[in-house]
Formats: sequence, C-alpha cells, structure tokens
Amino acid sequence: MRTLIYVPIIHTGADLGSMAKDVTKRGIAHLGEEIWAKHRRTVEGFWDVISDYFDSTDAKGVKIYQDGMIADGEVGLRIVEETAKAGSKNYQLVSRLLERGASLVKTEDFKLVKEEYDRLLAITQANSKIRKIVALIKYRLAKTTLLNKRDTFIAKRIDQTLEPGEKGIIFIGAYHGVKNRLPKSVQITEVKDTQKVRRYQSLLPYHNKYREQFDELGAYLVSEIDCDGQRRF
Repeated sequence: MRTLIYVPIIHTGADLGSMAKDVTKRGIAHLGEEIWAKHRRTVEGFWDVISDYFDSTDAKGVKIYQDGMIADGEVGLRIVEETAKAGSKNYQLVSRLLERGASLVKTEDFKLVKEEYDRLLAITQANSKIRKIVALIKYRLAKTTLLNKRDTFIAKRIDQTLEPGEKGIIFIGAYHGVKNRLPKSVQITEVKDTQKVRRYQSLLPYHNKYREQFDELGAYLVSEIDCDGQRRF
C-alpha cells in the first residue's frame, strides 16, 4: 500500500511572487482592511497548525509533492530555498521536512504552470480597465481546462514515483482535483477537509451574508489537527 498525506492549502502572499501586491490591493478594495486582515490572520493560523503537525512527524524517506513545483534536484531545492526566504510558510515547512530526510519530487509540468501564471500575470499587469477585463475573461475561459490538465499530470507523477510501502505528502491548492484522479492503490489521508477549505475561500467575498458559517470555517482552519479525526479514502 502507498500512503499519501493530502494537504489542501491556501496560498499566502509570499507564494504569489510578483502578483502578491496586486492581490493584496484587490483584497482590501473588495473586502475592506478589517476583513482582509482577519483573513490573513486566519491563513497564517492555518499554516501554523499545519506546520505544528508535520514538525512532530517522522519525515525520513517521505516524498514531497508541491503545488507548482516544476523541478526537483538542485533546481527544485533552489526554488524551495528562495521561496522560503521570501516568507512562504508552505515552503518553509517543505524546507524543514527536506532537512529532516524527506525528498522533493517534481510535481508539475512547466508549460502548464507557466501558462496559468502568464494568464494571471496578464490580469495584474493590465494597464487599463478594458485590458484587465479581457485578460480576466481569457483566464476564466481557460481556467478549468488548465486545472484539469495540471491535476491529471500531478496524479500521474504521484502514481509513477510513489512506490509500494512509501509515504508521500502533497501540498496542493484546495480547488485542485488530484485526489479523485489517483489509483485505488494510493491510500489518501486528509489533514484538513478539502471541502471545508474550499467553502471558506468561496464565502470570503460574501462574509457578511454568511458571517456565522464563515466564522465557523475560519475557526476550523486554525484548529489543531486531530490525528484520529483525519479523513481517509
């Protein structure tokens, strides 16, 4: 049996590189400074409990699969190091796992990741409202197809590289569908409920309308991970 620990993640500003400032600006504009700050605290708390959990587990021999990771070897390690130094809690955790004996696996196809990044960058760099709208429409039209292609590639990589008896950890955006594309021979354990992580993100723009549910989900994200409460597939 192959075991995969599945971590549905929420990206922080440090994960977004050159797009971070624009995302923050739009977040404040749409939500207001108070809610945006509250959201950022929730995401920070989410990564704190994820980090606490994995910092107390055995990492030796574990294979690491990472959202957006287009290389392994020296190039992959350099990506991890530079993104960790930029302040990414995700990559800081990956760096610690690697130091404790885990190994990094190329997870994604460079062309697919670059295509999605370029489309998102076109939105943030558009110098007029019309161009921004056009770029946004183009991205939305291609988004589902790109995500499906990426998820298919990621699932194939896991199937090809995770050997019988081995354990892996995947850090992947909550809106990805990798889990459903993996073979039955891979036993999956979620450390956080993917559906709840997705629901929190989907309710963020409507926090006032669904305040009670939004706050409950926020509390769930920052709650300590209970090993007995993990979901297995």
